[in-house]
Amino acid sequence: MLCRVLDRAGYSTASVLNGVEAVKIYRIEPFDLIVTDIFMPEQEGIATILELRRDFPDIKIIAMSGGGNTGMKDYLNMAKLLGAQATIDKPFLPQELLQLIEEVLAE
Repeated sequence: MLCRVLDRAGYSTASVLNGVEAVKIYRIEPFDLIVTDIFMPEQEGIATILELRRDFPDIKIIAMSGGGNTGMKDYLNMAKLLGAQATIDKPFLPQELLQLIEEVLAE
């Protein structure tokens, strides 16, 4: 769904199932921005952020989460501390994400 929203807004997108795939694809063809969920199979968002930030210090990252057993705020705060430029709580409106993307890309 996110890819459809971003494609319609004029962005080029790629969708992957987990953090391992995201890092693998980014190594082959870097993007201007990574939007990652916190909860994913195989490699979750925090580990993905750490690996991307370590290997690509200038990468721009937005982390999103709909929560979990300990609450999304904790995870999103951790994501920000570990290298995400911005975070967004799910559910969100498409326009909220588009605005956040514009802000992060302008940094």
